[in-house]
Parts: sequence; C-alpha cells; structure tokens
Amino acid sequence: MTLLTRAFILERYGVRLTMGQLATLLAMSEGTIRNQVSAETFPIPTYKEGAARYAAYDAVADYLDDMSKKAREKAAA
Repeated sequence: MTLLTRAFILERYGVRLTMGQLATLLAMSEGTIRNQVSAETFPIPTYKEGAARYAAYDAVADYLDDMSKKAREKAAA
C-alpha cells in the first residue's frame, strides 16, 4: 500500500508539499499545522528552504500509511 500512497502524493503534489498542500491533504488548517510544527508536536518531519516550509512526499506517505495501519488494527481488536 505504501507504493500506491507514494505514487498518489507524488503525482498530485510533487516531491515536496507546502504547508497549504499538506493542510489540504490532511484536512487540517494550515495554522494548526504551523502551530504544531512550532511546538514540535507535528508528526510529519518538515524542513525550511528559504522562507518556506515543506514536507517530503515520502514522509507524508509513511505517516498516512502508519495511521491507516493503526486504524485497521484498532478496528480488528
């Protein structure tokens, strides 16, 4: 499933996601993401390039796959 998730994100957003794209994908507000990044509680690693902050597509895919796996395990229990 990881390959499918990675392919979807890569095709739709490219190799790095802006905070706005990340907010859209995760259905969160960009402000919430920025606050969590500042508090170092955001679960996806991000990096700065110039004034902009990005998340690598593979890190986002890994996070989504991990959350999906945990949800399936919880539902099966």
